[in-house]
Amino acid sequence: MIQSCVTIALVPEIKTGPWIYWDDLEAGMAAAAELGFDAVELFTASADALDPDRVAALSERYGLKIAAVGTGAGKVLHGLTLTDPNPEIRRKATGFIRDMIGFGARLGAPAIIGSMQGNATPGIDRPQALAWMSEGLNELGAFAGKLGVKLIYEPLNRYETNLINHLGDGVDLLQSLETDRVTLLADLFHMNIEEASIPETIRTCATFIGHVHFADSNRRPVGFGHTEMGEIALALQEAGYDGYVSAEALPWPDPDQAARQTLNAFRHFFPTQRPNP
Repeated sequence: MIQSCVTIALVPEIKTGPWIYWDDLEAGMAAAAELGFDAVELFTASADALDPDRVAALSERYGLKIAAVGTGAGKVLHGLTLTDPNPEIRRKATGFIRDMIGFGARLGAPAIIGSMQGNATPGIDRPQALAWMSEGLNELGAFAGKLGVKLIYEPLNRYETNLINHLGDGVDLLQSLETDRVTLLADLFHMNIEEASIPETIRTCATFIGHVHFADSNRRPVGFGHTEMGEIALALQEAGYDGYVSAEALPWPDPDQAARQTLNAFRHFFPTQRPNP
């Protein structure tokens, strides 16, 4: 069953980023619950920035699941990536993500690797960077599996990485790994830039998709851009996708209106989904 989700960011340094709610975890969860979301996705500064017991208590209080936890603060705050030429930085990046996997697992949530994948930097060719990333994903995927969760890998658009931009290339990457605990994130904003047909790509890659970021062509909430969402929603449903569609979108025109627009769009495009009790 496809479920609705909204993002909450708790890292002041990324205030211009695409997250709906900001700063106050409980206030964001209360607002999400009042609107009727099924879950929240968290973006925190580190694995120890929040007490997982407190998050679990809030989750129970507001009837919200924790859909996923982001790892991007590792790059934003510390400059860590899995493909840095410096092996010590790669080691620290892996450690940061391991800690986030552990934090998420205590809440039954997978961790997402997006910006922490990094780039093939000048002087380092793409095959070498991909080899480093595969090494990290193998280690981290195996670790996630031991904790009973998946690890989510996110292809990004060409302006954010020169490694994996298309979902199909993401499938090839996953199939080359030794671990089977890594799944793909289909971010509709990135796909709008890179894919010839989002619905067809979803159908082709469906068995590898473990999470969806629900945003329009301009990164605003769905309905505030030009993405043709009807066929995308149909493709997800026909493919049997049963995960979250999570609003990693700009809080435009403000968080409350963005959240309301997101949930209205979710209910419009996924009308057969069971409403939140």
